Amino acid sequence: MSAKLFDSELKVMEVIWKGGSLPAKAIAEILGASIGWNKNTTYTVIKKCVEKGAVERTEPNFICKALISKDEVQGLEVDELVDKLFDGSAELLFASLVGRKKLPTDMIDKLKNMVGEVGGDSE
Repeated sequence: MSAKLFDSELKVMEVIWKGGSLPAKAIAEILGASIGWNKNTTYTVIKKCVEKGAVERTEPNFICKALISKDEVQGLEVDELVDKLFDGSAELLFASLVGRKKLPTDMIDKLKNMVGEVGGDSE
């Protein structure tokens, strides 16, 4: 993918990720019903996704297929957030998330388990 996806492009991607390969017309209908976009708006945003390498367009019927997974986009967004707001420190991001709200004990235990699974046993 050649560039960051904007919110409007992420809306298109969400539809494609949920529906798989879809005709642009179907994407336009879904986004028209859910957020009020007209067909031209949807097609313009799809074109931007194609230009960025996030979506492949094939004929006939202007079929749109995701070329990047949701997990990949989430990873890129998290990396950017960590770099931009937390000086590249995932620890600072995690501390900020945990410190923002009073978390119940079961949630803290789940987070500890997740960290243990990702980082392996360090004890």
